[in-house]
Amino acid sequence: MSETLVPSNQSAPETDSGVGPTLRELRLARSCTLNEASTRLKFSVRQLEALEAQEWDQLPGGQPLRGMVRNYARFLEADVSAVLVMLEAQVSDTAAPKPVPRNHSGAGLSSADLSLYSDSRGGFGWIWILIIIVLLLVAGFYAIDRGWVPEEWLVFDWLKDLKK
Repeated sequence: MSETLVPSNQSAPETDSGVGPTLRELRLARSCTLNEASTRLKFSVRQLEALEAQEWDQLPGGQPLRGMVRNYARFLEADVSAVLVMLEAQVSDTAAPKPVPRNHSGAGLSSADLSLYSDSRGGFGWIWILIIIVLLLVAGFYAIDRGWVPEEWLVFDWLKDLKK
């Protein structure tokens, strides 16, 4: 046999694995600079450098990161689904924490935390409803005063007196 095996005391050359180095290698294979990729993708050079260096704290998380990687892989004509699988494997450890379920009893929460879990909307909804009702009343009385409302619609005597 003419196969040459790597001796056990020697290691194969280390290659960076992951989304960033893979995208960097694909970009370099296409002879594309970061500036060209940045211009085409509308991402800053700093963002692309952070992506290729896998500096996840410098990049957005969640869907924006997935979209960025998807667009970059599509630009480099790579297998988008494979790159996204690699991304999920790398970023799943540093994913954003799941939202904490509401604790309506308030046990274990400080007074500063309780306002975060209140169900009230601050009263602004009632203000808008009140403004709409007042505007409708003003428009109705104006229509009665101008004679735009037929007399048959005025069921109360005091409304008929307004029309006179």
